[in-house]
Amino acid sequence: MNAILLRNSFRTIKVSIRRFTTGKPRAATSWPRQSYNEPLISRMSAQVRSHPPSDGEDAGPVEKRPRMDADDPEVIARSPSTSHGGQGGRAERKKPARKGKKQKHLLPEPCSSDDVLWHDVKSLLGEEKVDCRIMEGTEWDAPFDFKDELEVMVSKLSSNGNALALGPEPHSSWVIVAPFALPGETIRVRVYRQSRLHSFADLLNVVTPNPELRDQSRIKCKYFGKCSGCQYQMLSYEDQLDIKRNVVIKAYQNFSDLPESVVPAALPTIGSPKQYHYRTKITPHFEAAPRKARLEKGENPNSGKPDWLKIGFNEIGKRTVLDIEECPIATPVLNEALGPIREDIVNKAWSYKKGVSLLLRDSVDNPISIEQDGSSTMDALSSELEKHVCITDPKATIREKVGDKYFEFPGHAFFQNNNSVLIPLTDYVKDAIFQASPDLPQDQQPTHLVDAYCGSGLFSIVLSPHFTTVAGIEISADSIKFATHNARLNDIPEGKCTFRAGDAADIFSVVSDFPREQTALIIDPPRKGCDEAFIEQLLAFRCKTVVYVSCNVHTQARDVGMILKLTNKFKGEDGKGYVLESLRGFDLFPQTAHVESVAVLRLV
Repeated sequence: MNAILLRNSFRTIKVSIRRFTTGKPRAATSWPRQSYNEPLISRMSAQVRSHPPSDGEDAGPVEKRPRMDADDPEVIARSPSTSHGGQGGRAERKKPARKGKKQKHLLPEPCSSDDVLWHDVKSLLGEEKVDCRIMEGTEWDAPFDFKDELEVMVSKLSSNGNALALGPEPHSSWVIVAPFALPGETIRVRVYRQSRLHSFADLLNVVTPNPELRDQSRIKCKYFGKCSGCQYQMLSYEDQLDIKRNVVIKAYQNFSDLPESVVPAALPTIGSPKQYHYRTKITPHFEAAPRKARLEKGENPNSGKPDWLKIGFNEIGKRTVLDIEECPIATPVLNEALGPIREDIVNKAWSYKKGVSLLLRDSVDNPISIEQDGSSTMDALSSELEKHVCITDPKATIREKVGDKYFEFPGHAFFQNNNSVLIPLTDYVKDAIFQASPDLPQDQQPTHLVDAYCGSGLFSIVLSPHFTTVAGIEISADSIKFATHNARLNDIPEGKCTFRAGDAADIFSVVSDFPREQTALIIDPPRKGCDEAFIEQLLAFRCKTVVYVSCNVHTQARDVGMILKLTNKFKGEDGKGYVLESLRGFDLFPQTAHVESVAVLRLV
């Protein structure tokens, strides 16, 4: 008997080796992290690309992961369970595990998209259920199989724009995450990936829609429901703004670590004047011809667009590219240019050796040298006000008009992608600085402005008429160069608005002569927010007002929490410390789940 068992074991080993050496390639045991930038999802695929985005402003609500292949026993790792949704009778195939070693699960980085979703999952399940599963060590044991089909009712929306639903009984201690569905709707979904106490699923159909929220006639994009760029086109704009206000509220509940008593109620979200045709930058991408296609084409490839060529944005929940001929949230100039660009790519399709990310930016067309300045420049710009062009070269100079001010910056650089909302945003920041001091004597009014993370000088230049002295601080020499040029371009008197290179270790040393009681500070950091060293320098600087503008409300909540908790450490002889005075969302990306946030702190 022992000899028979031993012989069978060797056969099993041989079969496993044969599958490994001759089957499909093994998937990575831990999925690679994605970088999240703009809400219009222009994710890079696995191929190396020639012009990756460098501004870091994109923010996508849904993480992309490679899907498990149902035919690959090396990829599918299932937990023992009963089948669901008519998928029973399938053999359980698990990834071989090394003896004595448990599978490692990477927890999400704090404030990342995955971490934000995890907090929403915990909130839906409740503390008791979550703690119980964690204590049992079963929080990674999914009760559903790959490609199981389920019918569930949506309970709430995640901050990333996904629908969250409890699994069908007896699996209500597990959450299903699916796109394009709304609270109160009954939906049918198909599971494609497992995570901690939740499974990701494709939306197959809405069985029972929520008529109070969903209106399909509002949808203006033929790719909606497949493209991962937009999440909310079926909603009224008022509902979108309400949802985004709730995202701000949840961010401070989950990430600020502050008591509710010190966080003011979030004010209603400020909407965008344009809900479509607002994006001034898009970055579609495509893959090079796969090896199999190159082998099959031979010396005489068929004319026309190859079947494998898809030029566009990522398909929802996948890394495959969805072929897109137009994008309704992009400006008309970009959509007009996209057609000829696509045709040129089709004509050269077989010449690309690697995938490519394209850049399309809307720019005011004006043939002005960057060395020019003064009134002649402004007159020339005004004469070309209405003419816009599409720029595709990342090294070219882009020109945008915000109110009566003009800005130039490199094509690869960061600049807000919704021009229509920039005046409401800058006006709100200005009013936040001055509203607390309308009755103060003139010698106590804000006179100095510090614009940290100033970039091309948006806040510094637009708000310069309201201050005696403005200083923009940047570590990037290229940004300082363009911000200085933009000050000249807009005829700002020399010396009134300057841009200075800051040392990260002592960022405010370049404005040490500013009177603190009459100084306001604007910080507009990248998505990762501020580090503790910067926050301690901010607290030591002790200016009267701080306005924190953020493209990631979750890192903003973390940073504001740190400021308020550390403020006692930096109180001066006057005993003053910072308080959070107001909190408000701004919708720079309508139809998407993304929301920007403005927090106002005052030294009192």
